[in-house]
Amino acid sequence: MTLTKRVIPCIDVDVDENGDPAVYTGVNFEDLDYTGDPVEMAKRYNEAGADEFVFLDITASAEGRETMLDTVSAVADEVFIPLTVGGGIRTTDDIKETLRAGADKVSINSGAIANPDLIDRGAEAFGSQCIVISLDARRRYDEQGEHYERIDGESCWFECTVKGGREGTGIDAVEWAEEAESRGAGELFVNSIDKDGTEEGYDIPLTSAVCDAVSTPVIASSGCGSPADMYEVFTEADADAGLAASIFHYEDYTIQEVKQYLAERGIPVRI
Repeated sequence: MTLTKRVIPCIDVDVDENGDPAVYTGVNFEDLDYTGDPVEMAKRYNEAGADEFVFLDITASAEGRETMLDTVSAVADEVFIPLTVGGGIRTTDDIKETLRAGADKVSINSGAIANPDLIDRGAEAFGSQCIVISLDARRRYDEQGEHYERIDGESCWFECTVKGGREGTGIDAVEWAEEAESRGAGELFVNSIDKDGTEEGYDIPLTSAVCDAVSTPVIASSGCGSPADMYEVFTEADADAGLAASIFHYEDYTIQEVKQYLAERGIPVRI
């Protein structure tokens, strides 16, 4: 049986100058512009036919604070599709509280890199299906990596970063994906620092390298600028899901337009 490919909108949430949660959209994890209210946007995407919805608290890890659980709860009240929440999750108690607030899955990056056992404990306590490991990866053109790809004639590897892409770790993203899978991660969320917000297409070499290394479902993220980009990441990298933000937030395309484009080209999607 052929599994359908998933189309997933994502909101990056921060607090505004008044301390209220707000959605922001940027480029390369920087230059953030106010985009809307998280609860209203969640409601809109639920009605628009999204397969899942992702809520990322983009400064919780960098600022060392907890995820905005009140806002997560309000979002969960508006969406009737799987909800993944990430940002600031460092302990099994954080996982428990986020799921209790209404999330179906949690996305963990910095907390898992700092404490890889969190993956094992989270999977054991809540089930692998609840544990999504997020890889915020960037290209490095040096000899410090483990897995290399040829890109534009140069050899590069992909380094995991933490705190919203602000800090490098020296950890090879493909190697980390393999370890996360072995520890019980139920899904991998692959973000490209280099492609984020550019609308120039997903990082195909990065996504493909991770997909080739694991059997766990992979969500491709960062760089989607058109339905053609999502088609490419499904056909060239074999991603299981395509995540997009800017093209939906700015209403360049609707979710149904993207799905129709994919369906017309033979990609199995839920219309």
